[in-house]
Amino acid sequence: MGQDILYHLAMGTESHNLVEMFGDVKFVCMGGTPQRMENFAHYVMKEIDFNLPIGATLIDLSQYRYSMYKVGPVLSISHGMGISSIGILLHEIIKLMFHAKVKNPIFFRIGTSGGVGVKGGTVVISDTACDELLNNYYETPIVGNLVKRPAILDQSLVQELKALADPEDPYDVVTGGTMCANDFYEGQGRLDGAFCNYSEKDKMDYLKKLQNHGVKNIEMEVVPFAAMTHHAGIRAAVVCVTFLDRLKGDQRKW
Repeated sequence: MGQDILYHLAMGTESHNLVEMFGDVKFVCMGGTPQRMENFAHYVMKEIDFNLPIGATLIDLSQYRYSMYKVGPVLSISHGMGISSIGILLHEIIKLMFHAKVKNPIFFRIGTSGGVGVKGGTVVISDTACDELLNNYYETPIVGNLVKRPAILDQSLVQELKALADPEDPYDVVTGGTMCANDFYEGQGRLDGAFCNYSEKDKMDYLKKLQNHGVKNIEMEVVPFAAMTHHAGIRAAVVCVTFLDRLKGDQRKW
């Protein structure tokens, strides 16, 4: 292969010195929206007391499909919404780490979710990942064949993160399963989509089934994130806050 072009990051191995730009990365943090990850980058700057050179400002290094900010050893990247979007990003970020000669990076997904039996504002550290059918693997068609990759998160990292919780925090921190839906509405049993060919009882029965399986929250990225990082041998964790308890409703007030 000649130049490896990371299409959706607007970077390449010949057009950019990836080792110089990213060789010191230790943590890759990704979340849904560009604004959220820009805010997170500014938060990291304060937390690690990172000072930009005089006259410099924090900039979006990608400025294309995904936003990407670098604060010292931390990359803050938006992954968009859903399985396909995060899957594309993971391919290119894993390749970016390889080309930059980064050793043993740790990946985090941080974001929002719907709670299952936990109140809004709860922080859920995912210890397992499953799809809508409670399968703990990522199934994807590759050259005409369905390939299953186990969706496994690093359990020691789960415990390290849980140990950071402070009893004085104004929110609860729990560990539990996270269900990855392929859709925001019907795939999550919502009653407020454009189509709803099931009853409220059907919805509640399904959510209680998830709860009985140990699921604490629902989002749309954990399965490919867990499967692809595990397949690449990368330690990874998912930490999401819940907007509401789905057992009590489908919508939150803005």
